[in-house]
Amino acid sequence: MYDRILIPTDGSDEARKAAEHGIELAGALGGTVHTLYVMDLPGVPRALSLRDDEEAVREEYEQYGERVTGDVRDMATEAGVECVADIRSGTPHEEIVKYAANEEVDVIVMGTGYQGRFGALLGTIAEKVVRTATVPVISTKMSERESRP
Repeated sequence: MYDRILIPTDGSDEARKAAEHGIELAGALGGTVHTLYVMDLPGVPRALSLRDDEEAVREEYEQYGERVTGDVRDMATEAGVECVADIRSGTPHEEIVKYAANEEVDVIVMGTGYQGRFGALLGTIAEKVVRTATVPVISTKMSERESRP
C-alpha cells in the first residue's frame, strides 16, 4: 500500500512529529522513507557585490538541510527503516510535489503547526501540497499545548 513514504522536513517540531509518524507507518508496512529538505533561497543575486554573501547563504542552507535530513535518517535507522535523503532548491510545496511524482512515492507525511483561530486563512505549505499532490497526504498537527514554549 505505502511502500515509499515521503517526509518533507524543515527541522521544526512539527516536522519531527510527522517524521515519527511516517517512520512508524513505514515500519509497520515494511516501507522505505524518503526525507526531503527544500532550500527556499532568497531571490536571484541583486548585485555582484552580494554574490559571495549569497553563496555563503546557500552553503548554510545546504548544511542545515544535511543536518535535518540526517536527523530523520537517524530516526529511521533507529527504527529499522530504510531512508533516502535529498535536498532540493526551489519553492517548497512545488518541490515536494515534484519529488513525490519523480520518485513515485505512495504517500506524503508532513507536519503542520498550530496557527491559532485565524491562521488557517493564510494557507500553509502543507495545505498547498494537499491541493496539488497526486498522492495522499497525511498531515500531523501540533496542538496548541504542544506548540507553546
